[in-house]
Amino acid sequence: MKNSHSSTSSSACTHRLSPFIVAVLLLFHLGLALPTTVSDQRLTSSSRNRLDDPRLHPCDSLHHEKSRSLCTRFQRLHQNRHRSVSFPPPPPSSAELHEIDPRYGVEKRLVPSVKELNKIRALTNFNPNPISSISHPSLMVEYLESVLELGLLCLRSEITIRGETSIAETDDNFICATLDWWPNEKCDYNDCSWIESGILNMDLKSKVLSNAIKAFNSLRIRVGGSLEDQVVYGVGNAAQEDCPEFTKTSGLFGFSNGCLPQKRWDELNHLFNETGAKMTFGLNALYGRKQSQEDKVLWVGKWNPQNARELMEYTISKGYMIDSYELGNELCGSGISARVESEQYGKDMIELKNLVKELYPDTSRRPKVLGPGGFYDEKWFNTFLQVSGPDVVDGLTHHIYNLGAGVDRNLINNIQDPYYLNQIAQTYADVSRSIKDFGPWAGAWVGESGGAYNSGGKNVSHTFVDGFWYLDQLGMTSTFNHKVFCRQTLVGGNYGLLSKETFIPNPDYYGALLWHRLMGKKVLSTKHEGSPYLRAYSHCSRNHPGVTLLLINMSNSTYFDVSVENDFNLYPEQVAGSIQREEYHLTPKDGDILSDVVLLNGTPLKLTDSLDIPNLEPVLVDGSSSIRVVPDSFVFVVLKDFKAATCA
Repeated sequence: MKNSHSSTSSSACTHRLSPFIVAVLLLFHLGLALPTTVSDQRLTSSSRNRLDDPRLHPCDSLHHEKSRSLCTRFQRLHQNRHRSVSFPPPPPSSAELHEIDPRYGVEKRLVPSVKELNKIRALTNFNPNPISSISHPSLMVEYLESVLELGLLCLRSEITIRGETSIAETDDNFICATLDWWPNEKCDYNDCSWIESGILNMDLKSKVLSNAIKAFNSLRIRVGGSLEDQVVYGVGNAAQEDCPEFTKTSGLFGFSNGCLPQKRWDELNHLFNETGAKMTFGLNALYGRKQSQEDKVLWVGKWNPQNARELMEYTISKGYMIDSYELGNELCGSGISARVESEQYGKDMIELKNLVKELYPDTSRRPKVLGPGGFYDEKWFNTFLQVSGPDVVDGLTHHIYNLGAGVDRNLINNIQDPYYLNQIAQTYADVSRSIKDFGPWAGAWVGESGGAYNSGGKNVSHTFVDGFWYLDQLGMTSTFNHKVFCRQTLVGGNYGLLSKETFIPNPDYYGALLWHRLMGKKVLSTKHEGSPYLRAYSHCSRNHPGVTLLLINMSNSTYFDVSVENDFNLYPEQVAGSIQREEYHLTPKDGDILSDVVLLNGTPLKLTDSLDIPNLEPVLVDGSSSIRVVPDSFVFVVLKDFKAATCA
């Protein structure tokens, strides 16, 4: 039983263009003013090198021959375009007001000013129906020229949400971010992106940092990374005056062993307690082992838990809360610089579980145990789960860097290529299958994911465009029943949610915050048969009735008018779409997807004068209208009157 959640008549954008052009021309010659907004589709720098990709224009998905023909014409124009849209010049002087503007065939006094155009560009970012609000004939000409010249299309898309049952469930704190051990000397491709942004040297007293964490009202933070298996803990009974820092050597990852001073551990816990963060702490899993003489990557022997015990005992004595302990970083499978055999690691995990049970007898305060914290290897993971046995591992953590190296020339293309992004889905499915077959007591976690490895893309990973990868991964992993997704990083490298210099939020921070506030635990089946460049994910809403829908438009030239259908409505007497819905439209500043400034409903998001995170306010839209998704944008839509039985 299907129940429409928006009017289908208002979404017929594909088929109204031709008759609308005729009407506009007639009204134009009559001298009438018609309403809309100019679409600000200026294409910037190398971020538009996907323009000649024919997949951007899914003409075959259109049902009518005339529409397909028009789509094909747009595509050809689109591929032959060698210049961006040129907007009208500023209005002329008073002496020229009555002269005819040769471009528009109207008096120059009727040509809009730059100020008017800027206002229109801002409105375009979140106006659900730009064609219906033109107030100037020359603007209509500009709009139509933009459509023809850039190949802009407006396609209908019907999204179906099955609300009678959920298909997966996440943790309450699904959103997670990491802090890493890298020192200032960590450099990749001659770019040193970790200066004063590692665990041991970042400014933990920053008000901006504190406010950014507080805004989540309990953000999960994983403290760990590549060097965690080279860290000793100088705390409690193991406290020492000489607590050496990491130095450049020929050791693992090019660094010596380092030390976590007791004072720094206190400072970290003070920050987390003050902000309500939930800490996952990565333990040194190589402590007590030795490097194999036959295989320099393999480390042999048992894990020695003594230093971990000293850390835990001191932590308990101070009343610090730890959400979970993870054993080691990227030691599974073939390993990254070092590896441990799966059988031995399984036995070590039992050792860790017994230690946690001993020191935390109160089950309500007992931290979870996680592992292995590395890249998925089916045989290794399955053996590990079998050896460790029931109820030992609470979270099966694996890492994802599916965009390749940070210097990959195709990085920006891969981020917005749905076919490329789909490839990682098999890994998520395989991890879920390993849990089902060998460890049903454990939950799947993405314990670390920065998209591009080696500190991310210098001019990409902290900008708006990265959100196409990040938000899509959040949606995808949740559908594969993953409980947590830890973003590399909160601060540090080129992929931080916060600026490594100022802690000012980057665009992905706001995407993560909106997800955390709006998307609930229960994941719903969400499908559509339109363009692959439109992604859609839905969950039961967080802390209020209804459903929240995430729409991601990866196309730079196609608008989508989206209607939502409830595939199984147990409350047929309720009319869906009868009340206003909330929409949160995220777009890049000036239409530049490489901008590090994001707009919410047309307004730039920036810290308040008191350095607080700004309020994230929605626009209220008539619930019976379709959802307009502009090119290169993300939209969170809260459907409060969507009747989903599983969300009741």
